Amino acid sequence: MATESDNPEPLVEAPSSALQEVLAVDDFRALVETVIVWAQENILTLEVGLQLSLIFAALVPGALFGPRLRNFIVSQLESRAPNGVIRRAVHAFAILATPIALYLTINIFRIALGSAALETGWIDAAISLLTAWIVIRLITLVIQSAFWSKVAFYVIWPIAALDAFGALDSVVEQMRLLAIPLGEDESGNAVKITVLDVFRTLIYFGVLFWAANVLGKFLESRIESVDELTPALRALIVKILNVALPIVALLIALQIVGFNLATLAIFSGAVGLGIGLGMQRLVANFVAGFTLIADRSIKPTDVIEINDTFGWVTEMQARYVAIRTRDGTEHLIPNDSFMSEGVINWSRSDRVIRMHAPFGISYSTEDLRLVQKLAVEAAEQVQRVVDLPSPVCNVMEFGDNSINLDLRFWIRDPANGMANVRSDVYLNLWDRLKENGIEIPFPQRDLHIKSWGKSIEVPQGLVSVDPAEVPQADRPGADKREPATASATGNEA
Repeated sequence: MATESDNPEPLVEAPSSALQEVLAVDDFRALVETVIVWAQENILTLEVGLQLSLIFAALVPGALFGPRLRNFIVSQLESRAPNGVIRRAVHAFAILATPIALYLTINIFRIALGSAALETGWIDAAISLLTAWIVIRLITLVIQSAFWSKVAFYVIWPIAALDAFGALDSVVEQMRLLAIPLGEDESGNAVKITVLDVFRTLIYFGVLFWAANVLGKFLESRIESVDELTPALRALIVKILNVALPIVALLIALQIVGFNLATLAIFSGAVGLGIGLGMQRLVANFVAGFTLIADRSIKPTDVIEINDTFGWVTEMQARYVAIRTRDGTEHLIPNDSFMSEGVINWSRSDRVIRMHAPFGISYSTEDLRLVQKLAVEAAEQVQRVVDLPSPVCNVMEFGDNSINLDLRFWIRDPANGMANVRSDVYLNLWDRLKENGIEIPFPQRDLHIKSWGKSIEVPQGLVSVDPAEVPQADRPGADKREPATASATGNEA
């Protein structure tokens, strides 16, 4: 016969506290156990310990051979490298000698582990991160551009981090799947461009564009050193290189990526028309720049004047012409302004130009030929005035207040300024006229007084007249058809 003791009641679990439910202690405990298990399987292993040991061990040969490699680069390579990008690159490698030695040592360890068929995941991650750091430092030291340094930082580091954690392949695959359809080609095949293609094109184009700039500057320095070429021809060749090299860099980048250039014909419709309308001013500047150089209307070192800007041409770029004024400022004038508004070229065919120094003398001067002689001597005493053609002084007119003359002389260096040489001529002319008692007159004026009183105030500089001294017939109110007048001479207000 069964009793109650033969059927024991099931055990009841102790209820969990409310704090445990709020803090999700069980979930946190499960997460910690998962992390521990993953660490035991992936980190706390013999192979991982070996890789980490080799990474830290690589610091020793890197610290030993790094300074020696730096001394070798400085003594054997840096002193022989030409100035510019090549020398900066050699100097950058000398600075990064220790990290490069570390990089080489880690790669040797990686080859050894790979030959032994052992895992190299952690060493691969270390190589990726170290490579990213070396590349960013090289770009910063060689290019010396804040923009490209930031681009390298925000592009290379994420790629290295994704590669270190083994997620780069997945990201690349997703970028390959994201595509923009462009239509169909002649064979009916779908044409599309992926996000990966765009990203790779930008990277290749950035590198090739920088290389094109370096090559362009190198070729420009070589072309400028060729004396057989005229300045206009040198500027034309440099301008063609500045336009052609970036285009070639873009085409090479597209070919490296594998982009079919025939698909660009899709954009030849409304999009191409809109781009053309938006860039018409830019294209006009390019065309005008080539025209200016081809017809040799202006060239570097010419002294020109355009839109009240006077100076000499320092350089001619694809979009603008740089003009340096006597004030030390540099004006960048668009090329099409020279075609539409015109330009005064003071030195196009001949650098000898004529200048004018007009002046006037009093009518009391008796010998005008003496004045002409003195003026010519005043110009000849200035060092910048050329002897041939010789200075000439002409009588221009008999003016209202003076006999007006024009002193004309020639200079051959307008780039050194024209106001200063005219000032020197005027100073010499002033001295010679004073020495010979020749007066430079000032304008005169007559005052017609229609009313006269005892309280009248005489302006400063005029002759004061006592009303009592005026004849009775000339006083106001007298029987006379015209009012009394008084004449005075003074400076023109």
